[in-house]
Amino acid sequence: MYVIALTGGIGSGKSEAAKQFSRLGVPVVDTDVIAHALTAAGSPMLSEITHVFGIGFLNADGTLNRARLRAHILNHPGERLKLEALLHPAIHDRAVELLTNNQNTLHPDYQILVIPLMFENNRYQALVNKTLVVDCDENLQVKRAMSRSQLTEQEVKAIMDAQTTRATRLRLADEVIENNGSVVELIEKVNKIHKKFIKTCIVSK
Repeated sequence: MYVIALTGGIGSGKSEAAKQFSRLGVPVVDTDVIAHALTAAGSPMLSEITHVFGIGFLNADGTLNRARLRAHILNHPGERLKLEALLHPAIHDRAVELLTNNQNTLHPDYQILVIPLMFENNRYQALVNKTLVVDCDENLQVKRAMSRSQLTEQEVKAIMDAQTTRATRLRLADEVIENNGSVVELIEKVNKIHKKFIKTCIVSK
């Protein structure tokens, strides 16, 4: 099973890159999507979260108030460890399950595993063959994240400060897609690196 980890800082464009890989027929497993599914209203994981953090982090309809929880863990770094201890093992297990199912049913040349915190979490190191970082200028990161998530500049910068630095991501990356331009330019770059990955996978088989 050939797995490429797709990562990048908030607002870098990794979600758009993942979408383009999916359009090329590459199976994409996204740990953020998994996390949202695991914490859906009525889920056992959501019950665990409210047991640890309190029902004050629920919306009136019983769904998780993600903005409030995000602000809480940003302002209380120790609380992040509690949340990660709950979520990360379950996310990892589900990711492995989905990757295995894709391999057994779709028999792809390779798969994309989207992991925003790839370099912050050693849990996935043994699972992936290569790491692809989507990178852009930090000022552009802030603008994109503010536009996409309706976060304030201060909130975006706090999230960036809590993530691995841009320099570290670039140093640890096997491949990098520079995403300072348009979506059209990003599509072209994904198409190009997709062909490279196909060749790499053929050689490795």
